[in-house]
Amino acid sequence: MTISTPAATVTHTAALARFGHALSDATRVGILLTLREAPAFPTDLADSLGVSRQVMSNQLACLRGCGLVEAIPEGRRMWYRLADRHIAPALDELLRVTLFVEPGCCAGEECHCA
Repeated sequence: MTISTPAATVTHTAALARFGHALSDATRVGILLTLREAPAFPTDLADSLGVSRQVMSNQLACLRGCGLVEAIPEGRRMWYRLADRHIAPALDELLRVTLFVEPGCCAGEECHCA
């Protein structure tokens, strides 16, 4: 049995690179995992993730720029949700992936595996 998958395009590559960039920061990952459960206000996200409101604002701007979250106005406030219904299941699948990580590898911003 052969499984047909679409050929990767420049658009696919760019989209996956944006998704990878979003996942490269622990705060952004926390935001995405929280929003996969339910929409939230930035202040609630900041409080639950233990970051300042300024950090939350910057990270939400990044995720909006990557096309992964969207802001929805509600009166004078904005709440956030995942921008596409496919993102939550994709995150769920990624959580099912188990990787062996060498102790001490990738301890900082730079990977030293090679």
